[in-house]
Formats: sequence, C-alpha cells, structure tokens
Amino acid sequence: MQQLAQHQHHHHHHNPKPPVSRSSSWIRRSPPPSPPHKKLWGGGGVGCGRSKYVCRLVPLLVLTVYSIFTVVRIPNSSLVVSTTDSERGERPREDVEAFKTHLPSNQNSLEAREETRSPASLPCSAHINGEAGGGQAVESVMCCDRSHYRSDVCYLRGDVRTDPSTSSVLLYNAPRGSALEKVRPYTRKFEDSIMSSIDEVTIVPVNAGNGTGDAAGSNNLRRRCDVRHPPGVPAVVFSTGGYTGNVYHEFSDGLIPLFITAQRFAGEVVFVVLEYHYWWLGRYGAVLEQLTNYKVVDFRYDRRVHCFSEMIVGLRIHGELVVDPKLMPNGKGIQDFQRLLHQGYSRTPSATTLASPPTVPMALAPPSRPCLRPDDHARVAKPKMVIFIRKQNRVLLNLPHIVTACRRAGFAPHVMNLRRQTQLPAIHAALASADAMVAVHGAAVTHFLFMRPGSVLLQVVPVGLDWAADAFYGKPAQQLGLEYLEYKVAPEESSLAAEYGINSTVVQNPSLISSRGWWEMKKVYMDRQNVTVNVKRFGEVLRAARLHLKNATACVKAATATAAAR
Repeated sequence: MQQLAQHQHHHHHHNPKPPVSRSSSWIRRSPPPSPPHKKLWGGGGVGCGRSKYVCRLVPLLVLTVYSIFTVVRIPNSSLVVSTTDSERGERPREDVEAFKTHLPSNQNSLEAREETRSPASLPCSAHINGEAGGGQAVESVMCCDRSHYRSDVCYLRGDVRTDPSTSSVLLYNAPRGSALEKVRPYTRKFEDSIMSSIDEVTIVPVNAGNGTGDAAGSNNLRRRCDVRHPPGVPAVVFSTGGYTGNVYHEFSDGLIPLFITAQRFAGEVVFVVLEYHYWWLGRYGAVLEQLTNYKVVDFRYDRRVHCFSEMIVGLRIHGELVVDPKLMPNGKGIQDFQRLLHQGYSRTPSATTLASPPTVPMALAPPSRPCLRPDDHARVAKPKMVIFIRKQNRVLLNLPHIVTACRRAGFAPHVMNLRRQTQLPAIHAALASADAMVAVHGAAVTHFLFMRPGSVLLQVVPVGLDWAADAFYGKPAQQLGLEYLEYKVAPEESSLAAEYGINSTVVQNPSLISSRGWWEMKKVYMDRQNVTVNVKRFGEVLRAARLHLKNATACVKAATATAAAR
C-alpha cells in the first residue's frame, strides 16, 4: 500500500502555515499591572480579604459550569450550523489526469472478485435495487449495505438535504434509532491507500429520537432548500477521484457501476459528484446523457442546499468490466451497457469528423458450428483490424513486420496511436466498424467495449502478465460476446531477456518476482518491458482470427438469407 501511494496524484495541496518567530517582543513582555480588585459583595471584603485567590476562583467556577453546559448542548445545534460558520477551508485542486495502473496495490489483492448477493445485505439491497417499493412512500428509510468486498452503499428516503459546507447529507424525520454513517463513495473499498484519498460523506439522521429536539423544533431548524428536486427523482452520489484518469478505471470503477446503480431510473435521476473534474464530464458527457436527464451537481463547489426525496450514496459493482444479469433486478447485462455507449457516441458530432464514418456494419455473431464453404473465401471482403500501439512501455518493437503479417493474413490493418487529446467518439467510430483489434496488455484494451459481438480481440500478453491479461480483459471480452485470442510473448521475445538474461529468474519464473509484492511486479513487467513478437508464430494466431471471422460472417449471411426466404 505504501509503495502504490508513491504513484498516486495528490489532488489537494496544503499551504504551509507561516513560521512564528520565537523572539517576538510580545512573548517576553510582562503583563501590565492589575488594577486594585473591587469588592464583590460589599463592605468588609469577606471573600477577598481572607485570600487573594477567592475572587479569581469564583468566576473560574462559573465559567467551568457554563462550558460543561455548552458542550452538552453542541450536538443539538451542530446539525443546522449556517454555511458561513461551518465553512471548511477549500484546498486547491488540479484537474490532472492520473495515469495509474488498474491492478490492485498489493499482491494479496491480485484477484478478480465478483460480487454475490449476501443474505445480511438483502433488506438494504432491496431498497438500493428498487425492489422494495417506490421512492415516494411516506415512511423514511436510512440503511447502509457494507457487506460487499468492493463498495459500501447507503440508501435514504424521506426529506433528504445536502450540506456541502460540512460534506454531509441530512435525513430529517429519520427512523428512530438511526445512527450517523460515514461513506467514501468509490468502488475500491479493498484498497486502503486509494480510499483514504476519497472524500468522505457524512450521513446525519435528524429526528426527535436522537437528541435534536421535538418535531416542531426540528422543522424550524431545517436547512432551507435552495434547489428542490421533483418528488420521485433521486440522487446518486459518487466520486470521480481515485484512479480516475486511467481509462480502465474510468469504466470498471466508474461508468459501469454507475450504469448498474442508476439505469433503473430511466434518466429520472440526478448525479451528485464528489471530486468533480470538468474534463471527465467533457469526455463522458455523451454516456451520462443516456443515464440522466438533469445537470450534474458538483457536491464540493455547489454551495446550495439540494433537497431530494430519495438518495443512494455509493455505487454497486459486480466485477471487472462486467454487468452480471443475475444481480440486476431487470436482468440487464454488459451488452445493455455497450448499447448505451453506441447510442451516446454514434450520435456525437465529432464522431463523423474525427474518424471514418460511424456506420456500423452488419452485426457479427460467433458461430455455433462451422458453416463456411471453401468457395466462399474469395468473396469475403478484407476485415478491418485496428492495432493499438504504445509509446513508453510494452512497445511493439517490430510494428512494421506486424502490420505486414496482418495484411498477409487477409486483414486491412489500421494503426491507432492514442494520445491524451484523442476523443472517445473517434475511438468508438474506429472500433465499432472494426472486425478485430490487436493491443498489448494495458488500459487501452478497455476499448474492446466499443466492438461488436462476434468480432475478435487479440491481446499480446508480455512475460509475467498472463493472469492479469485474462482476468481484467480476456474474461470480460468473452462475456461481451467477443472472440478472445491471446498471443503470449515468449521469453526470447521480451526485452527483459536482454536486460536480465534469458535464463534469469525474472524471465523464467515471473511468479517468484510477483510474490515479492505489487511494486516489484509492476516495476519489472509493466514499466520496463517491450516486446518483439515472432512474426511466424503471430501469423498463426492471425489466421485463427481470420477463420473465425469468415465463419461468423458466412453464418450471419446464411441466417439472413434463410429469414428473407421465409
């Protein structure tokens, strides 16, 4: 955890306090002489005459009693402090994209965890998933589901009001016995180091039963609503901090969990975002528009009090780049999320100006059995293959030979060099019309989400990254309906062989290096490795990809012709 922290962007910058000079004159100055004490109780000085300390002890005693009484009463008034009194000092923030890896921060966490229903969480999960009735019911609800490995999620129903000045959400007339809750609404609960950087939301129940006064007094002390959202339009609160800036995390930890949590509202939901980034909204606005009909609320800088009838704090997550239909009340899956991506980016104006026409060819489908006749081969057009390249590490050192091999295998290769300014509509347009994609293991492989079911994802897997390649991209691609192929880099094809020796432990036994911790594994196998693929062996994988596409295309055409004949 400490090692990973060295690579995390610090979103907050603290201004150091000015030093205080120890030689200041006021420190050495003696107090001015006190005036003669006045008698407190009239003549004779009964109290002060016998002891010079009596007059001092009496006011001190009064102050002590008053202080104790004030401390006891603080909880009653702290829930309704005005914004000016409770304003926290804002820390400057830079919207800098963080280039972080998607693997967990320690070796013990190197596993793809999939969430399952927990009996202990069912009562609250029913509210979160919309299985426990509508959001306009009279009874207030406040509960938190903390039973999952990846995220904590809380649910509120009733008179819900935000208090940005204290990073709080208040539920008035909360159920009796409700206790204060704190949540960090981010989906990597198992990573203490990254979760400590996520802003915390405090959920405060306010009612007559928890010391906030009677019902009438509570109503009079409520925060005034600056923005009252329509009844039945809930809020979903989440963070775009953490690993946001890495495309894998933006989808796996953010957009897909947001789809899982919010799609059931069919757009009638307001997103309240912590650690909000304007570039994030610009990049994914087309996706968000498919999920909400309302403007995004910046929880930190929007100082207005927003009032809702229902709120979910935190996001549900099912696994790595996956939507599990068994965990969705309406049975939706990752294909439904992909459909949302197509709807958002296909109609984006820049999709037609930054890349090839966004027209998506006939959808492919993996054949259940070969159905291609040999004489059909010549009539099949060359399928489009998009090759993603890297520039800093895990570089394809013999890229020209790879492009030539793709042509010889019958593909029409298109090399794509992603830059920070590359717009997602351009990437979507390139991949939505592609038949195959080649990429070395890394965050850019996430873009397979733009590809049609039945197309091919060919991942080049460097030495030491076999498990991660399959768990984070291979299995999710198969769940989406893609044909997944791997080209596993041989020891002699890795630049690590020249650096450490072909027979070194680094090359021959990567699991031993990985057992030393995440930092060692990342430093060696992700940051310092490039590859020179064996073109002959790579060609065999390309031919397998080509054969799959021929079969899939022929099967689809046959099915279409049969349907037309009917």
